Amino acid sequence: MKSYYLGVDGGQSSTTALIADETGRVIGRGRGGPCNHVSTVEGREKFFSAVGSCLEQACQQAGLDASTVSFAAVCLGLSGGAEDKDAYARELIRSRRYKITHDAEIALAGATAGEPGIVVIAGTGSIAFGWNAKNETARAGGWGYIFGDEGGAFDLTKRALRAALAFEEGWGPETVLYRLLLAETGAASANQLMRRWYSAFDRSAVAAFAELVARAAEGKDAVALKILDEAAEFLTWYIQGVYQRLFTASEIVPVAHIGGVFQSAHLREKLTQNVLLAIGCPVGASRFSPVAGALLEALRLDGNRNQPFDPAEQ
Repeated sequence: MKSYYLGVDGGQSSTTALIADETGRVIGRGRGGPCNHVSTVEGREKFFSAVGSCLEQACQQAGLDASTVSFAAVCLGLSGGAEDKDAYARELIRSRRYKITHDAEIALAGATAGEPGIVVIAGTGSIAFGWNAKNETARAGGWGYIFGDEGGAFDLTKRALRAALAFEEGWGPETVLYRLLLAETGAASANQLMRRWYSAFDRSAVAAFAELVARAAEGKDAVALKILDEAAEFLTWYIQGVYQRLFTASEIVPVAHIGGVFQSAHLREKLTQNVLLAIGCPVGASRFSPVAGALLEALRLDGNRNQPFDPAEQ
């Protein structure tokens, strides 16, 4: 009887799933909406819909019956933590073995192919997570948009709007961010845009405007460059905090970056420079995606040492 493995990456903006056979070859893929909250009836409905839809799509592509399939092992990495979603995940998915964890852990598993190291994630929010050869783990950041998430997309947009407001009110330097924000949103003023975002608050929608900071920085806008430099500094502090808790001062481990804000070449370069100066470790892209990291963890949970292989990515 064949063994099948499932990896799921459940995030704030979308959910993805991969099914692999016992060789690690990906045979099914699925995609759904966000599944990061289950505290309300609506949140639970979204969770079941997103994960269920992913599973259905992946099983259909793999030639499996989603209503009857039982996996050898599954790993779900879920934004916002796993504790309140554990029972719902087990209700949706049949498996001999389960690993239900947070999204930073599967991101690291994918980033280093399961080896010791650190991953820094900067999407809508931000967090750094690492583990060492003793399987000890540490994290820094990930406190949410009110008390943290420095260097994430929402934070970049917030800083851009603050800079635009400062320029509009006459107490801040001129910045192209002012013109870009108004042009992209159709707002008549930065003040109007601020009030609009307050009244119709959607973190993901606001975070999407972070790419304007990268665009302005490419044009050498001094304010945008400063925002990105400060973001790189915050993210470096997160990485340094994780490193100091897990590794010796001379230990060289890979540091990987994941998330939309790293589409900015300036931010990537600044982060690489800062981390090299702070802890002497190289910074680079991840070896596998977070959902492939979840699949890798599912394989290892069953004692299977194969690595995920996705023909669609070759």
